[in-house]
Amino acid sequence: MMDSEKIVLREWNLSDAPGVAEYANNPRIASQLRDGFPHPYTIRDANNFIQSALVKDASARLFAIDLNGEAIGSIGAMFKEDIYRLNVEIGYWLAEDFWGRGIATSAISLITRWIFENNNDIERIYAEPFADNHGSCRALEKAGYTHEATFKHNVIKNGIIKNSLIYSLLRSAYLKNLS
Repeated sequence: MMDSEKIVLREWNLSDAPGVAEYANNPRIASQLRDGFPHPYTIRDANNFIQSALVKDASARLFAIDLNGEAIGSIGAMFKEDIYRLNVEIGYWLAEDFWGRGIATSAISLITRWIFENNNDIERIYAEPFADNHGSCRALEKAGYTHEATFKHNVIKNGIIKNSLIYSLLRSAYLKNLS
């Protein structure tokens, strides 16, 4: 468990499923995520997601974003392999009711600290938001991430070809910000 003044990142519980299904069943959330995040989002989807999140897997760790005992979103770390093994990709979503409150920034900061403090070989953490996801970009910037690249016309979501961005934080920059 990791906590800040605002939130806690914790393991998922099967009892989180009804709330997750309610919060995640939002086209504004689904439109900013990869196609593996379904819409509509059902209780079955929530149960399947939580069951997969509970499986201990060295390639990924998924945490509930908890506010006052309620799961209001998810954040995960996907550990890369082969020549990319010094990298971790983070991904997250937050219930719309909680946008604009600094919660995503807190979650990103917490998982960043957890990754760097528990994985000494990781040199770079990155996220790939869609270019039109301004809230996610702001949250990453506030958490210390830097816009590294724009990939033009490299994703398609809901039939629309979009740009995506790479935001990253290097271990050296993270350590520098600590001092």
